[in-house]
Amino acid sequence: MAEHSVSTDGEADAAGGVSAPPPPPCGGEPEPSDSLRTFGAVVQALREHAGLSREEFAALVQFSKHTVASIELGRRMPDASFVERAEEATGNTGALRRAARHLSRQPGLAAWFRQWARLEGVAIALYTYECRLIPGLLQTEAYARTLFVDQLPPLDSHQIEAQWAARADRQQLLYERPNTTYSFILEEHLFLRRTGGAEVTRQLIDHVLEIAERRNIELQVMPLVRERHAGLDGPMQLLETPENQWFAYNEGQRGGLFITDPKEVSVLQRRYARMRSQALPFEDSVSLLQRMRGDV
Repeated sequence: MAEHSVSTDGEADAAGGVSAPPPPPCGGEPEPSDSLRTFGAVVQALREHAGLSREEFAALVQFSKHTVASIELGRRMPDASFVERAEEATGNTGALRRAARHLSRQPGLAAWFRQWARLEGVAIALYTYECRLIPGLLQTEAYARTLFVDQLPPLDSHQIEAQWAARADRQQLLYERPNTTYSFILEEHLFLRRTGGAEVTRQLIDHVLEIAERRNIELQVMPLVRERHAGLDGPMQLLETPENQWFAYNEGQRGGLFITDPKEVSVLQRRYARMRSQALPFEDSVSLLQRMRGDV
């Protein structure tokens, strides 16, 4: 889901700790910007000047080779730990620290996503409830491209390719962070809609079932018929940082909320906990998806 440019950073509401900048047209990953490309080129130049291969550099900064490549290509926003370790690995010139400060002021990345992406990259728990579409972390390429092609205003081919590259990069979190707990509650109708057609839906269900086999993934389906539902106000995301702080993000058609106020986050935590008891257990969710796949 592509992130669009904004001219000003969203600021927290003094009373509620809620930021409300406009969201991207369809959800979450950034498009490559000049500042990201420039930062990535500097990283690559310093790495090569230090005589390090990408694999050697990845080991030193404690990130995967894939992540290093994404940062060098300008597709991924580096977090603070990457910048510090990269500085140490390339001789502590200070160039990367200075370049990273300009990234935080670059309007090519909306403020809400910069905050959420950094937190998502280090989270020890990430909870997602969706009632509109399959979350980006679980999407197949065919499903995602269907969303991109149908986007209004229309996207050109370059934008579509950039958005998928960013989406695929973000999905690596599920594999690179095996100690992070990921919980997904998905509405049954998201699969019944058959976005992209029958074959796309079959591939999507297979993909979701495969991901659900991972030990750090918790998947539940909210059945189509449910007399009581704690999530009727819409989708939500919750995450816990290594410092055990909780944050939340909600979005709608043309507005988004990055939520930091502990009282507001607590309300969403309680709603998510209630939905966990209302959704089908893991085994029943898997069984339902397997039956749905056979009916597609």
